Amino acid sequence: MAKLHAIDYLAQPDKYPPKPVCLAYGDDLFLRRQVLLQLRHAVLGDDEGDFSLSTFEGAAAEFREVAEELTTMAMFGSRRLVVVDEADDFVSRYRDALEGYVARPGHSGILLLDVKSCPSNTRLYKAIDAQGLAVDCSAPPAARLTRWLSDWAKQTHKVQLSLNAAEMLVELVEPELGLLDQELAKLALMAGTDDKAAKKITPELIQKYVGGWRAKTTWEMLDLALDGNAPEALRQVDRLLASGEVPIGLLGQISASLRRLAAATRLILRAEASGQRIALGPALQQAGIKSFVLQKAERQLRRLGRQRGAQLYRWLLETDLDLKGESQMPPRLILERLIVRLAAPA
Repeated sequence: MAKLHAIDYLAQPDKYPPKPVCLAYGDDLFLRRQVLLQLRHAVLGDDEGDFSLSTFEGAAAEFREVAEELTTMAMFGSRRLVVVDEADDFVSRYRDALEGYVARPGHSGILLLDVKSCPSNTRLYKAIDAQGLAVDCSAPPAARLTRWLSDWAKQTHKVQLSLNAAEMLVELVEPELGLLDQELAKLALMAGTDDKAAKKITPELIQKYVGGWRAKTTWEMLDLALDGNAPEALRQVDRLLASGEVPIGLLGQISASLRRLAAATRLILRAEASGQRIALGPALQQAGIKSFVLQKAERQLRRLGRQRGAQLYRWLLETDLDLKGESQMPPRLILERLIVRLAAPA
């Protein structure tokens, strides 16, 4: 049986009704919490459900106590939900007992095991997957993340988020679903509230409100350098360092953007060497530049020029090695050297 991912489960929970034993497993805590909330709603409803819910901490839970709760009559409704939270240790200690329970639950209580890991080759996983409900809560691949973000914005926050805006949000925020959901909640409040039009989160709104001033200042610093404004870019470096940022951290934040410009330059030079031509826009897109910043990236790479664009990889490697101890220069000067190289006249 193909694994059921949390994204698919949360999109259509009615297709996957609760079973006597449910398993939420994976490294993404946000998805595990969402699966728990959905199962809680499916089993207990929204009214007096708390009276029929029992939660155990996996490190301290005893199987006997969990089993007793599962056999206790629900105070309201017909079923009880028993959750073992952070249950990896609990599963390790009571694997045999759990395998036997999955085979013969024998009553109407619902057991939900919340674990970080449950290898698919174990007997317990295979038993739950065959007779219960196993939901994979691992972080989704990048290819699914933007689509999920757009669907989640509409489903949960009642706001429209285009795929371009979703890509931009993922670029600015770590690909951590909990953080992305928090930003969506904030942006949904900022979006227009005109009843005659659907609320929309636009790239402009994301650019204005997402991330702290440090993140915004870091991108402004890079834009200023690539636009040739070295004095202002260096002032932004000074401001960031004074706030507690470190040069190696700032390099990490700007390296991805510079590597894409370097990759686009390499694509253009290779095409020309083979007697072909590739336009700047398509080269940047092949290098991973998103559509919402494509026009800006074209302007910046034209100003940088092919000669310096071809040196970007070497500059980044040199800066990285020097910041890690290859140079006796102070780290601040090493970073400023890179900024000046980017900002210097063509």
